[in-house]
Amino acid sequence: MFPSTYTVDMLNAAVKDTLVAHLGIEIMEIGVDFILAKMPVDHRTVQPMGLLHGGASVVLSESLGSLAASLLVDKSIEFPVGLEINANHIKSVKSGCVYGKASPIHVGRSTQIWQTEIRNEAGKLVCTSKLTVAIIKKDDGSANH
Repeated sequence: MFPSTYTVDMLNAAVKDTLVAHLGIEIMEIGVDFILAKMPVDHRTVQPMGLLHGGASVVLSESLGSLAASLLVDKSIEFPVGLEINANHIKSVKSGCVYGKASPIHVGRSTQIWQTEIRNEAGKLVCTSKLTVAIIKKDDGSANH
């Protein structure tokens, strides 16, 4: 599904100096039809009670889905943008890392839908999220943004 020209190193370099890097999210693997990343549960990603912040889980989910979507479009003429995301927080995490795996539900010309499952180090489901991505055609001026 994903072009073989993309590597884990390329994806991690692409998110340098972004929220993804700030939260310590690291792309671990590009599979045939998934992207896997890990995120630390630490001072950057917890809420005041010391639990993984639901918003951090949503950032991980949206980042993986958007990144995956970007690998499937011709970036010279179009780009993906998040349209809608939902998340169900199932289990709390206090330390270690969580692992997000984004897989496609639908890949169309104008929309994509990505499902991300976030699991703790024991493999237990922490959060499940669904992201809808719109594929937007660039106009002549958009290349300057």
